[in-house]
Amino acid sequence: MRRFPSPVQFLARLLAIVAALTMIAQPAAAQSILRDAETEALLSDMSAPLIEAAGLEPGNVDVVLVNDRSINAFVAGGQAVYIHTGLIEAADTAEEVQGVIAHELGHITGGHINRMHDGIGKATNISILSMLIGVAAALAGAGDAGMGIIAAGQQAAYGNFLAFTRVQEASADAAGAEYLSIAGISGRGSLEFFKKLQNLEFRYGRSQDDDATFSRTHPLSGDRIALLRETYIADPAWDQPADTELQARFERVKAKLYGYQADPRKTLQEFPETRTDIPARYARAYGYHKNAMIEEALEEANALLGSNPDDPYFLELKGQVLLESGRPAEAISPLRRATELSLSEPLIASMFGHALIATEDESHHAEAEQVLRAAVARDRLNPFAWYQLGVVYAAKGDMPRARLASAEQQVMSRQYGLAIRSAGFAEAGLPVGSPDWLRAQDIGLQARAELERLQERR
Repeated sequence: MRRFPSPVQFLARLLAIVAALTMIAQPAAAQSILRDAETEALLSDMSAPLIEAAGLEPGNVDVVLVNDRSINAFVAGGQAVYIHTGLIEAADTAEEVQGVIAHELGHITGGHINRMHDGIGKATNISILSMLIGVAAALAGAGDAGMGIIAAGQQAAYGNFLAFTRVQEASADAAGAEYLSIAGISGRGSLEFFKKLQNLEFRYGRSQDDDATFSRTHPLSGDRIALLRETYIADPAWDQPADTELQARFERVKAKLYGYQADPRKTLQEFPETRTDIPARYARAYGYHKNAMIEEALEEANALLGSNPDDPYFLELKGQVLLESGRPAEAISPLRRATELSLSEPLIASMFGHALIATEDESHHAEAEQVLRAAVARDRLNPFAWYQLGVVYAAKGDMPRARLASAEQQVMSRQYGLAIRSAGFAEAGLPVGSPDWLRAQDIGLQARAELERLQERR
């Protein structure tokens, strides 16, 4: 005898599909966010014209890098686009990534995450109705017919929900094409990336037949390519040449991420020493560093600096290799210069502050405090910088502010119990009514609210 899922089980299955489609369930918690100053600057510059074309404010939309080598991108509520490192690895051009970003912006402007609940609700109603009719038929003596009604109803519910998601994807495709056009970016990259996805579907044996459409969350790749190609070829931006500067930056970042994530042996195979271009040296520097081949990593970093001694990211690389190799005093000079050239970019500045503290020379603490305070003022969502700032405060005996810095770091790390205790300690020791005292109160309230939400979910 076949067992049919209850409405609750059916809803759970729908939610599993939703999680797979949009990563709604705490994407930042489930997967690590990768922070890198150069990559974030590139993604910001790549997305800015598209965000503007979508009618959104660039300062209100985040493009976030997820440390995951699978090919994926998603939105998860709010105005944030999440890009997997694997997608950048798979792309050959900056235009391909821009095509993906444009598509995801279509989900944001279409309010698709919020409307997803409507799709779930309709599908669940169909399922529950079929269950009631089926049970009534079974009670009337038609047991087999009742089971058939239940099965057919649940199949219809699945089909209804998947059709809903396919409509959303098609809508995001159209919106993405519009934003590329307004921004004056050719759709060539978008088409090329869709072809990559289609080739993956072929490789994994996913049917491209119309008969398989019923069970798909996205429209057929072939149909999407054909429809978008018509749109893109007719667009004035189709023949627009690619931005060569943006492409060069993309190739640097792509190689950098590969060197950071891949096995060092694969990095050296992909970027052999016979290659002396900037992306190859970038990748090898990280590959050597991961393999504890410090002198080789420094040699690559110095070669990069030989091509451009004032590149803040090359200086950051050299400083990082020295710092993480236990040579913080040597790391200070390149990191200080990188901080100056990048106009105190928060991630670079926080590494510089770390190097100053790691020397264990108290004469560096005043500079470290100044650098780290500037870093968190520009980027409060930097737990590492808050941790380092707390170390400085503790070293100078300012324990209330040291605990406040700990609370900042703990609430971002979802250590809500610790954050409440640290914030309470800070509040008790800080001047009443001061900005830091008010911030300690805010963190305590935020942490308590998050704990209550977690308890409700459980």
